[in-house]
Parts: sequence; C-alpha cells; structure tokens
Amino acid sequence: MHTFATFPLLSLLLLLFPLGAVFLLFVPQQQARWVALASTVFSLVLSLLIVLLFDSNNSGFQLIERYSWIPSLNVHFSFGIDGISLLFLPLTSLLFSAVILASWNRIHTLPRLYFALLLLLACATLGVFIALDTIMFYFFWEMMLIPLYFLISLWGIGADRRYAATKYTLFMLVGGLPLLFAFILLATSVTEEVYIFDYIQLLNNTKQNSNQTLIFFLLLLGFAVKMPLFPLHTWMPIVASEGPISIIALLAGLKLGVYGLLRFIIPLAPNAAQEFQWVLVGLGTLGIIYGAVAAINQTNIRRMLAFSSISHVSLVVVGIASLSLQGLQGAVYQLLNFTLISSGLFLLTDFLHHRVGSTDRLSLGGVAKSMPILASFFFVLGLASIGIPGTSGFPAEMLLIMGALNISQGIGGVALLAVILGAAYFMSTYRHAFLGIAKNTAISESFDLKKREIWIIFTFILFIIFGGLYPQFVLGITGVTEETWLANIRN
Repeated sequence: MHTFATFPLLSLLLLLFPLGAVFLLFVPQQQARWVALASTVFSLVLSLLIVLLFDSNNSGFQLIERYSWIPSLNVHFSFGIDGISLLFLPLTSLLFSAVILASWNRIHTLPRLYFALLLLLACATLGVFIALDTIMFYFFWEMMLIPLYFLISLWGIGADRRYAATKYTLFMLVGGLPLLFAFILLATSVTEEVYIFDYIQLLNNTKQNSNQTLIFFLLLLGFAVKMPLFPLHTWMPIVASEGPISIIALLAGLKLGVYGLLRFIIPLAPNAAQEFQWVLVGLGTLGIIYGAVAAINQTNIRRMLAFSSISHVSLVVVGIASLSLQGLQGAVYQLLNFTLISSGLFLLTDFLHHRVGSTDRLSLGGVAKSMPILASFFFVLGLASIGIPGTSGFPAEMLLIMGALNISQGIGGVALLAVILGAAYFMSTYRHAFLGIAKNTAISESFDLKKREIWIIFTFILFIIFGGLYPQFVLGITGVTEETWLANIRN
C-alpha cells in the first residue's frame, strides 16, 4: 500500500477522463458508450484504492501532489484530499457510471460527442473536489460550464432547452466572477510581495486576512448561485424542465456550491462566518420554506424534485451556519446523500419519462400497477429523502436538526418543518402519479425496469441502507477534519 501512496493517484484519476474522451474520437459511434463506461469504472476502482490508503485519524490533506503551472503568479497544479472530500471521489465516479448506463440505448444523435462531454464533466467535477490551488479550483469550476451547456442544449427534452442552457451558463458565469475576485483578494491577504493561491498556506494564515467580510460575501454570492440558494435559484426549475433528466441527476446530486461553502467560506473566513452567521441562517431558513412550499404546488415531478432540492440544500446551509460539530457532520453526510438519493429519484423520473412520455402527475396515475419495481424504488428513495429511519437520510437530517437547535429553538423548528413538508410533497406526488387509475394508455402498456436499470437503482439503495444502519463509517472519516475546523474557528 505504501508504494501506491507515493504514486500520483489523484493526477491519474483526473487524466482517465480526458484520455477516454480523446480515445472516443477513434472508435465507432456504437462503441462510444463502452469507452465512457470503462473510464468511469476505472475511476471508481482508483477512487476506492484512494479510500483504502486514506488515514482517517489525520485531519490534514493526504496524497498531496504539486506541479508548477504559472510560476510568475505562483500558481500550481496542486491536488490533495482530506476527510471532507474523500468520499465524494468514489460516489462521483459511481454517479457518472450510473448516468452512462442510464443513457445506454438512448443517445442516437452524436453519441461520441455526448459521452466525451460527460467524461470532461466528470474530470472537472473531480478536479473541484481535489484542487488545492484556488486558481486550479476556479479552472475546474468554470470548465464544467462547457460540457453542461452542450449537454443541455443538444440533448434536452424540452422545446426551450437552448434557452435553459443559455440561462444556466449565464448564471454560472456571473456567479464565477465574485469567486475569482475573492480568490485574488485571498492571494494578496498573506503578503503583498508574493501571490498565495495555495489552499493550505491560506488555511494557515487566516488571521492575517483583513478582508474577511468582503471575501465572505463574494464567496457566498458565487457559491449560492451554484447551490442554488434562494433567491438565486431561478435557473434550476427551467433546467430541470427542459434539460436531459439524466444530466439533471448530476446537477441535483453533486451540490458543488455547498461543497464550496464548506471548503472555503468556513475555514478561510472564520471570523466573518461567525459575525454574519445570521445571513446564512436567514437565507437557509427562507430557502427551506420557499422550496418546500413551491414543491407542494408542482404537478411536474421534475420541477417538484428541483424545488425539493432547493429546500434540502437550504437545510444543509443552516446546518453549516450553526458552526457546530453536529451541523457540519450533518451537512457533509447530506451532501453525500444527495449523490445517491436526489440523483436516484431523477434517474427513476427519467426512466418513467422514457416509457410514458410525461412526468406530469396529472397525466399519470396507476404507474405502480404496470411498473411495480420502478414505483417501489421511487417510494424507497422518497422515504430516504425525508429521513426515514434505516436510510442514510435519517442520521443526516437528525444531525442537521440538532445543529439548527444549537442556533435557536425557532430555527430547529423550521428544520423540523422542512422534514414534515418534505413528507407532504413526496406523498402527494406519489399518490397522484403512482397510485390510482392510469390516465392514459401509455402507462398500462408500458414495461417495468430492465435489469440494467434495476441494478443502477438497487446499487444506490444498498449504499443508502448501509449509510442508515452504519453511519459511523462516514462520520469516522469526516469527523477528525470537522473537529479541527471548529477548533480553528473558535481559537
């Protein structure tokens, strides 16, 4: 194992995807899916090896790699992992593998381009999780926009898919500007003679930063757009309605905006995070209520899931804002949950749309009778999303509610209300769409999930149940890093 620990595993993990994308240019169109799947499966195996090599008793970064990129600006290719980022590597690889399998027989238009864009998106996503240089982080952050624009505009299912792709891209570009400004301010906060973009150096010199307030709000603005956090959420419903549902599963499952909040705002602007805790709590509380109420009023399952995602992510923001161990643990746990639960629900919605041509609950009904496996899986994932005991959603939501209670009983009550409203909009949607009598012949004539689709969702459910029965696996990996962060904030 020690031999592997000295090998540049993180660089290799990133290189798998662009190499796979280039190889796609030289294979027949019908073989493109196999190359894409091989790339993500190899990345999953490599990610699991990285998990095995990780020392959970060490709160610092591990497997660090550093290569010069722009010497005049002191910018490096710098990678590393800690307890916060570790588990996102295998889950991201698993999610991209699932999306490729979900798209297996669906992509008839430019399949090589579709799968190449997916691989580039996977590379950018993993780059965000392992980057230890703020400019490298920004590079991967912006790199995601290119494949997502084309994936939404070319393979979307709505008439306004190009509008949705353009709106998403413009929102993300505008949101990226305050991030870049914040990173430049951070780079000059340690010393005026040399730019410091290295994350670890910045982490060790937060007390020298006199611009924490400005940096806090710049980072919050940039990451809030990506989460999305109310009121900067307006791109999410239109993209969920018009974009390819399997790609929306990626956006819903990988909450990179919240990851950025955890990675940068709390540790790099700790004084401002404490001073302006009320801002995070206020935005989170509004988002919880707004997202849940909006979800209740949706008839389209895709839009319901989009608004429920806004409510859930707002609860995570409240947990982070509590600056408590329970809140941080619950936030990271719930982010990992999103990768499985939210993505799984969107993939099942995709399978349903492919069979009946609609995801509007008013035109559905009776799905459980003709597609019992699909309906059963949707029910299980829905229960996990509202935190039923025995699923990974339960420990995550319990920790988040406890974190909210550390702020005040009122905020704890709002967190509990989020769970109640979540049960309301899920059960209402399930009753109208999956139970009762079929409202069109396409439902009664449809076939249930294929073996490939069953294995995708069943794998997700296995991890969800494991996370519900043995939460200490996750908490043991993330806990040491979270405790160190809190100690630094309070000192």
